[in-house]
Amino acid sequence: PQRIECYDISNIQGTSAVGSMVVFEKGRPKPAHYRRFRIKTVSGPDDYAMLKEVLRRRFKRAAEGIWAVLPDLVLIDGGRGQLNSALEAIGETGNSKVPVASLAKEQEEIFLPDSIQPLQLPRNSPALHLLQRLRDEAHRFAISYYQRLHRRRSLGSVLDEVSGIGPRRKRALLR
Repeated sequence: PQRIECYDISNIQGTSAVGSMVVFEKGRPKPAHYRRFRIKTVSGPDDYAMLKEVLRRRFKRAAEGIWAVLPDLVLIDGGRGQLNSALEAIGETGNSKVPVASLAKEQEEIFLPDSIQPLQLPRNSPALHLLQRLRDEAHRFAISYYQRLHRRRSLGSVLDEVSGIGPRRKRALLR
C-alpha cells in the first residue's frame, strides 16, 4: 500500500480521551498529515466507541471532500474487537472498500476481516516492522496529545471558569 493510516486511542478510564491518526506514504511518516481527535461523544472508558467516533469523523470528512485522499490500508492498534468497531464505523460512512487490519501488541498478531485466525508474520519480517512502526507512532502521537490535555486540565483553576478574570487578575488573586 502506498498510503497507510494508523489509528490509536488514549485515555485513562475515559478522562481526557483522545484519538490519533498517523500517515505513512511509501513507508515513510508524513507528519503534516497526522491528525489528533478529542473524543466528544463518548463518556467513560469505551475504547470501541471512541475508535468508532474517530473513524466516523475522519471518513465523514472524506465523503465531504475535506480529507478526500483515502488510504490504501487502515491499520488499527488493537485486536479483533477494535477491528470490528473500525469496520462498522467505516462501513457507516460508505467507505467499506477501504482495506482494514489491526495489530495486537503482545503476540504481534495481525487481524484481518475475512480471516478467523490472526496472521503472524516472522519477527524479522520487514512488513511486520513497518506495521509496528506505524502502530508505535500512532501510540506515541496519541499519548503526547493525551498528556498535554491532561496536564492542562490538572493545572487549571476554578478562576479560569469565571468570566472577566484574565491571567493577570488570576495571578493577583492567587498571590
